[in-house]
Amino acid sequence: MEEEKEILTAKDVQELAPIYENVVQALKQVYDPEIPVNIYDLGLIYELNVNKEHEVYIKMTFTAPNCPMADEVVAEVQASVEDAPGVKKCTIELVFEPAWDQSLLSDEARVALGMDPEM
Repeated sequence: MEEEKEILTAKDVQELAPIYENVVQALKQVYDPEIPVNIYDLGLIYELNVNKEHEVYIKMTFTAPNCPMADEVVAEVQASVEDAPGVKKCTIELVFEPAWDQSLLSDEARVALGMDPEM
């Protein structure tokens, strides 16, 4: 299900920026059950939108499509984001295309996993 795109003015973006940051911080509190890195820095969040009604839309994936903890992680994302200041509702779309790969890791995740951040 694709969320309808709304046009935001510069003022809208300025007003929504703190909510967006709150959502990012909420996502950084959710960890992959098998990798000791949060889902945001793992690159599992493919899309993150906040609309004028303070509703959040997230398109996310997992490192493997057969993750046995998928339902629990999605529920944790939902609860964490909906608890973030300013958020009224959160809709999550789980996708597996494109497939996740290590190129999506943030530099912070690479360091946490003992990888070279420049790769």
